[in-house]
Formats: sequence, C-alpha cells, structure tokens
Amino acid sequence: MHPIPSGTRDVLPDEMRELRAVSDALRGVFEHFGYGEIYTPAIEYDLGAIRISGDTGVYRLFDDHGAVLQLRSDMTVPIARVAATRYAAVAPPLRFSSFAHVYRGVRPHRGQMREFLQAGCELIGSSAPGGTVEALTVLCRALDATGLRYYRIGLGDASIYPALMEAVGVEDGVRSELLDHLVGRNFVGLAHAADGLDPMLVEVPQRRGGPEVLDGLPGAEGLRQVHAGLEDDVAERVILDLGLARDLAYYTGAVFEVYDASIGRPIGGGGRYDELMGQLGRPLPAVGFAVGVDVLHEALAAEELKR
Repeated sequence: MHPIPSGTRDVLPDEMRELRAVSDALRGVFEHFGYGEIYTPAIEYDLGAIRISGDTGVYRLFDDHGAVLQLRSDMTVPIARVAATRYAAVAPPLRFSSFAHVYRGVRPHRGQMREFLQAGCELIGSSAPGGTVEALTVLCRALDATGLRYYRIGLGDASIYPALMEAVGVEDGVRSELLDHLVGRNFVGLAHAADGLDPMLVEVPQRRGGPEVLDGLPGAEGLRQVHAGLEDDVAERVILDLGLARDLAYYTGAVFEVYDASIGRPIGGGGRYDELMGQLGRPLPAVGFAVGVDVLHEALAAEELKR
C-alpha cells in the first residue's frame, strides 16, 4: 500500500470529467457577468497582521531564506493582493473569478478535507447594497447553470448582532462571549451567556424567513435593501437567517451560505469584507463568494439519485 495524507484524495478520470463539466458551467456564467479568471501562486508570503477568514487552519512553512510562507487557504486575500498591486491604477469596480485548490489544516477524521477545489468570484470596489445584489445574482445563476435544483441561500448580516448589543446596552466584557457562541451556532451557550440580559439577544438569532424577520431591528436596513434589490427568482432562493454570522472578525456586512437538502453541509458561502482592501493599501468595499466544486458535485449526484 502507498497511502496518501488523510484529508486528500485521488480523482480518477470518470469523476474528473464530471468535475470539469461542473467547473465549465460555473466558468461560463462568471465570464458572462464579466468576471475575468485569475490564478495566483499556491504559496504566498505570510501576511502577518492581516486577518484571514478561517486562518486558524493555515499551513505555514519557511523558505530557504527563513521567510514565512503559507499555502493559500482561500482565494479572497490573494485576489485582494493582486487588486491592490497589479491593478492599483485601474478604476473600480474590479471583477475577478478563480478556480483553484486551497489548503486548510482541519481534522480529517471528521470527514473534512485538507485540499479541495474552490470556484469563486470577487467584486472589488462596489458598495452595498448594489454589489451584494450582484454577487448573489451571479452565485444563483452559476448554480442554476450546473443543474442544481433544490438549493437555498441563507442570508444574514454581520453588523446586525453588534448593533443589537449596542442598542440593548450589553457591556463590553460580555460581547465577545456572545459573539463567539453566535459564530459557533451554539444557541444553548448563547442563551446561558445572555441570561439576565435582554431576551432579544437570544430571540433575534433564531429568526428565519422573509423581510418580516427584520421588523424592529437596529441596523437591519442594509439587509432589507439587499433583499429588495434581488430579482424575483433569486429572492425565492434566499432565506433571511439572522443567526448566520460566519466570521465576524472578517466579514463586515451581508454574509451568506448555500445549502441543499441532499447533503448535510454548506456548498459554499461568502459575504462583504469592506475592510480587507484597506489593510492592503487600497481602501475599497468588496464582496465575494466561493463554492466547493467537490461538494457541489456531491449535491448534484445526490439530487439525481433522489429523482
């Protein structure tokens, strides 16, 4: 036996043909909307203080000069680097797409992959709500093109819960604990940490549905504008989920995830990261998303079996 590292896999010709067909369907939609495909090195210099979504699992190594390198854990930061350097004199908005393998240090015994193929888009220089509406539209059109039928998009906003804590007077020392439980989707822990505080701190993250779930909420107008700007067939795919927080140290506004009833984990997701470009020297608003091509392929196969 000649094993390969856990969390990695060989892809044989039959599956490779199917994965390529899925990728080509996505690529066609990205190109239609003007997102130019870009490829960046798998190894980058460590960005130090720049916060990367999910960077607790970044693989770091040293080159022969002692410089700290890292394997890319997503494509957002490398594309933002390119936008801030190679496109520094180009007027926004900038539209990029990518198809690349990314690498994360996870726990493979839980079925998570260390290496996987991502497809995604980044829209840099387009503020909310218009930029967010465009990103959600491109995401839906791309998934439709692959033949995925039963998916839904959970849409939240990273700014709503901090605004709610401010409005009800939560002390600074308690806020980080509440946010940690919210990002981890630990509603039992959230209820325990919020014991004795305003009941809305526990009730609001459990709201899901249409625009009516935003009634009476501070800081919800941006999310309402995004939903109102969606075309009808896209809006039908969207479920407002006020408990969807993702990484609040990274995302600054709308956040979203793609679900399909045929599999038990998200197919992809994204959101606004309006502060990242400023850390790279070119302050611009930005929004993007990534889809796991392998997970999307699995969802397509599961839907076909059900039919």
